[in-house]
Amino acid sequence: MRNTILAQLPAGDFSVARAQLERVSMAPGDILQGAGEPAKSIFFVESGIISLLAPLEQGGRIEIGHVGREGAAGVHAALGADTLTSEIMAQSDGVALRADAANLRGMAEQSAPLRYALNGFANALHAQVAQVAACNGAHEVVQRLARWLLMVHDRTDGDTLNLTHEVISLMLGVTRPGVTIAAGTLQKSGLIQYSRGRLTIVDRPGLEQAACECYAIVSTYYRSELD
Repeated sequence: MRNTILAQLPAGDFSVARAQLERVSMAPGDILQGAGEPAKSIFFVESGIISLLAPLEQGGRIEIGHVGREGAAGVHAALGADTLTSEIMAQSDGVALRADAANLRGMAEQSAPLRYALNGFANALHAQVAQVAACNGAHEVVQRLARWLLMVHDRTDGDTLNLTHEVISLMLGVTRPGVTIAAGTLQKSGLIQYSRGRLTIVDRPGLEQAACECYAIVSTYYRSELD
């Protein structure tokens, strides 16, 4: 069990939860739940990344947060939310364990460890979403791209990421030419190598220095809530 929330449950609680889980394979761009729809499912990530996207008035979307194997997409449905305002979309190939929201809510009422773990992750995710909103409004694209790549790297095995300009453009809410310029800046600095949809992080410490303070703020909060 690679998902942090499920892995930390006592054996008895995990056994009950496991019986309610369905394995779901994810491919990039798969919509797991639409924005504004009834909150029916929670997705515990085993591998890959799920993005939370906010819909925009003229049909666009922008990422407001993402979830890896440290948590669960749609977690607020397990804590009482009837609908979710963000779209839940697979950012990469991966596997998630899907649970019915109503059933998981009932289990959380009976299991203090599960309830504690879900609340802790919900708090951490809220901090991420709030900081990303501040970052998008306050910082330059190069800093935002560095911050975003670090967050993706934290949730990925290995240093090479399969990322197209189109995906990065959607996640950061910038044009593809803007992504090209920002990625080129990081590449010229020797921090990444990027070619044909494959991005390799070459200098992790340097990338951390190139990022704004938002990465460190979110990472510190995650450690305090989830460790």
